[in-house]
Amino acid sequence: MQDIEKFVRGFSRFQQQYFSEDHGVYDTLRGGQRPSTLLIGCCDSRVDPMLLTGSGPGDMFVVRNIANLVPPCTPDAPPGVSSAIEFAICNLEVLRVIVLGHARCGGIRALLAPQPLSAEQRETGFVERWMRIAEPVRVRVMRDLAHKSSEERHKACEQASILQSLDNLLTYPWVKRRVEEGKLVLHGWYFDIDSGALMAYSARQQQFLPMVCPIDAVKGRVLPAGTP
Repeated sequence: MQDIEKFVRGFSRFQQQYFSEDHGVYDTLRGGQRPSTLLIGCCDSRVDPMLLTGSGPGDMFVVRNIANLVPPCTPDAPPGVSSAIEFAICNLEVLRVIVLGHARCGGIRALLAPQPLSAEQRETGFVERWMRIAEPVRVRVMRDLAHKSSEERHKACEQASILQSLDNLLTYPWVKRRVEEGKLVLHGWYFDIDSGALMAYSARQQQFLPMVCPIDAVKGRVLPAGTP
């Protein structure tokens, strides 16, 4: 009940912020939404896209699933995620898509080191089947980084799965067409929970580079890129 009360109080603050006479944000949103960005993120409760980016109502169209995966465009693609992507691109005509992955992702951990399924999970196996989307990434990481530590393989798989999701986005004809026409830009972001840094994939350098560097918790200042 304490959690419920916390949520209700939180809604009251939201109501005051966005529905009061001084801040009638929804006055402009009742007629429809025009977000500029589709963000595909993870369900992880530590990685709320709106909170991380300081976004408000109407700024982002958000799709969240385990391990922030994008299924390829096939006749049997999971319609929940694919339909949301279709709506954001074709109906809302967003200008950019961000695939936001993160450190210490439980979905990626389960992909790399599967655990025995519980009796309940064996009845359906939804998570196991969903994570098969990233199976090519697992195979590649385990093959190429067999000499690395499990922690290094985990991070590599988290980041590689972001890139696979970006590639999978291009299998949707209306995504590929808009990208080629210069009407849509795709971004791969990685949130490092350990350091607090935000990284973005650079196609030119073929690696994730800091956009927002870690914060020195002691001195309260932003550290330059590359600081351990």
